[in-house]
Amino acid sequence: MLRMETETGWQLITHPNHARLAGAFAAAWGNERFRRPEPRERVLHGIASHDDGWAARDAAPSITRLGRPSAFSTELVGKYSAFEEIDIADYLAVRDRAVRIIAERDPYAGLLVAMHTYNLLTEHADRSTIAPEGLVLLDKFLAAQRVYQGVLCEAIAADAGLSTEEKSEQRIVEHFRLLQACDNLSLLACVAYDRPAHLLHPLPLSDGGTAEVRVEALGVREFRLTPWPFAEAELVFQFPARRVEGKLFSSSEELTAAFRTAPVEEMSVRLRTMA
Repeated sequence: MLRMETETGWQLITHPNHARLAGAFAAAWGNERFRRPEPRERVLHGIASHDDGWAARDAAPSITRLGRPSAFSTELVGKYSAFEEIDIADYLAVRDRAVRIIAERDPYAGLLVAMHTYNLLTEHADRSTIAPEGLVLLDKFLAAQRVYQGVLCEAIAADAGLSTEEKSEQRIVEHFRLLQACDNLSLLACVAYDRPAHLLHPLPLSDGGTAEVRVEALGVREFRLTPWPFAEAELVFQFPARRVEGKLFSSSEELTAAFRTAPVEEMSVRLRTMA
């Protein structure tokens, strides 16, 4: 779940809906300067579906120790330090499911999700917020993920439907970085981030080079990207959120009941090349 505080409560966005927004960004990605992803359908599937494993958990949201919705929020942008608010074993099970439900249907898309998961839990996770027994579980999970990535790489190497270039490590890394970029842009949009940011990795250009894309907030869910990676000069995307009334909840059951009856609002994010 992702959360955005309102005057009277919260706007809550599910992980799958956040991922669909990331997929919409990826579908629009590419112009004369920035290379479009290929194999297109498989890359876009991985990006748009990378959080499908969260659907069941998000259908019954839980609360933090302080009684707020347990969710990604603006204060967590650029880091991952909320482990004290979650059950690590349950969390890792969800992460594993999110990888496997994609990989079992499409190893190429699944490998991108697996690489994203591994990066999140190595490069961005704050291990100081994880109890010692949780660190044991995390390291065991990461080791298993490395093995599983090897299995997926073997399946990709044997896939006659992919070109040699599409199977190459360089191209797969580029697609992983695009997933990371679109995921991060979606997170910024969903929590209405209002400070300068960037899309995490240098991204591939048509001439073989790379460029880091910077993000500047121009208003609420309105951003300027530099350099501009899309064909159109201005784009508007829609995504759903539920408006839940109440700041604090006495139990996860109370929050779940409020979430399931909350009205759905269509939110919009605007991307533009100029102020």
